[in-house]
Amino acid sequence: MNMTERLSEQLAEAVEALVQVCREFPVAVEVFPSAVVEPHRVVVLLPGGGLNARASFATAGDRSLAEFLAAAGYLPIGVTPREDAADAADAREAADWGLAAHRTDVERVLTAVDEYLGLPYDLLGHSAGAALALDLAAQSGCAAGRVLVLDTTGPYDPETEPDWSARAAALCDEFQRRLAAGELLLDPGLKAAFAAFSATGGSPEVRERLTLALTRTSELPGPVNWIYHRGHSAGGESLDLDVWARAMAELGSGVQPLAMLRDLAALWAGREEVYRIDWSAIRADVVWVNGGLGRGDHDLGARLIRAGGARVDYRVAPGFGHGDMVWASQAQDAVWPLLLDQPIQ
Repeated sequence: MNMTERLSEQLAEAVEALVQVCREFPVAVEVFPSAVVEPHRVVVLLPGGGLNARASFATAGDRSLAEFLAAAGYLPIGVTPREDAADAADAREAADWGLAAHRTDVERVLTAVDEYLGLPYDLLGHSAGAALALDLAAQSGCAAGRVLVLDTTGPYDPETEPDWSARAAALCDEFQRRLAAGELLLDPGLKAAFAAFSATGGSPEVRERLTLALTRTSELPGPVNWIYHRGHSAGGESLDLDVWARAMAELGSGVQPLAMLRDLAALWAGREEVYRIDWSAIRADVVWVNGGLGRGDHDLGARLIRAGGARVDYRVAPGFGHGDMVWASQAQDAVWPLLLDQPIQ
């Protein structure tokens, strides 16, 4: 059964037209329909930095987040950013691949969704994709009904979190320097690490090294590792290295544009002269769930959105690492229902 055979004839034709027109865009668009539920809304899925839509949202040990959303009546449409297809020839263009460029790419997809499907839509993002979703929602004319946020960071509060804010400002300056020196792409190494995992058949030694890297990320060197309260995963039953390996095998380049990382660091630091989201301009309802061991409890972004008049449900899921929010089997009972079922106060 192909994708469109799962949809009504009229919607299947519209989806085929949407996919066809999106092939002209620098992003890749993929649709994940339910086999049994006819959708009544679209949810546009925006993956984390260096990842693509299939790796982030359609890879799981049991039911994926895309399948969970489809069963709830959504038509999940994943948008994979342009850097997933990057190669050496593209590197010189990556100086301009900041959040604004990513936002423009997704706005083209949203225009096509509205034109071809005519269904209401929500935005769901994880990590960098969640920051992008919030940036999209702050734009005039954004028609998203809800913004569903999984484990991302808004600005640190300079009054109550001065150390975090200062560290983010220093990181923003570091990325500015590296960009000026001609370094345009960053490879976080996950794709290569899991390629070695697969090549060795998941040997005990490789499993041990990967478990350490994923569960104690904040203690390891790396320009952005300090942002996690502990790591990508809580470990134990939450960490299925085979699921991680399948997700990493879906990746294209696996790289992150430094321009995007600079803009994210600017958001964390409140460096509005570098990059700014007008939090008060967000009108969509926001459901924001962070992992206690991932990005942790830093709620200034949520408070700024609420102060602008939007309804915000901000929560922290204790015991969940950054990647656990999309890949841990426990998330489908403890995290994902919070995106759909909780009333917004």
